[in-house]
Amino acid sequence: MRDVASILPLRLADVGLEIDGRTLLANVDLVVAPRTTTVILGPNGAGKSMLLRLCHGLVAPTSGSVEFALPGGAVAGRKRHAMVFQKPVMLRRSARANIEHALAAHGLARTAVRDRAAAALARFDLADLAERPARLLSGGEQQRLAIARAWALDPDLLFLDEPTSQLDPANTRLIEAMLADLAREGRTLMLSTQAPGQARRLADRILFLARGRLLEDRPAAEFFAAPAPPEAAAWLAGDLMD
Repeated sequence: MRDVASILPLRLADVGLEIDGRTLLANVDLVVAPRTTTVILGPNGAGKSMLLRLCHGLVAPTSGSVEFALPGGAVAGRKRHAMVFQKPVMLRRSARANIEHALAAHGLARTAVRDRAAAALARFDLADLAERPARLLSGGEQQRLAIARAWALDPDLLFLDEPTSQLDPANTRLIEAMLADLAREGRTLMLSTQAPGQARRLADRILFLARGRLLEDRPAAEFFAAPAPPEAAAWLAGDLMD
């Protein structure tokens, strides 16, 4: 499925977002480079999920610009970024049909849809659950299916909004291992989390948000060694933030 061209890097320049007179993001500048895992950290209400939705195009900025290397984040008319939500959105269909529906919606031929869906089910250890109704799967299985569905689209950039926040430790470790495998394969990931340990394990780069502002953008090792903003140091120490 992969085209030669890539939509990356993704660039945000002086991005702001206001809804109903409330500032949710302000003056955000960042670049998402290919083959990196970027993790967004910050307290509740910092704007992490909104930043992901804005990058994915689900909301439009009220100021500034969000630009992919190719216009519209598309190659040959096909969107090349996908998103996995905190609570998976499952259609009233089988696990296999959930993936096949997404592929068909992107214009793939029937044979390609079938083959790619089978590959995704196998890749994420879901082949034995292929014909089971997706909404009857466990939470961990649903999240794996959501990731498999996104992977099947062959995105240049995969967004994940707190992908393990509702999972038990065993399923969290499984999802983390799968994401680490994707990163080793050269996939570009951008995810939010409330878990500093998860960020340490997965991130190449940390974005720290507080009150809708990007306070730090550094390599992960440098951030955890000595976070510069006092808000980041306080949050890592477990202090409550207003």
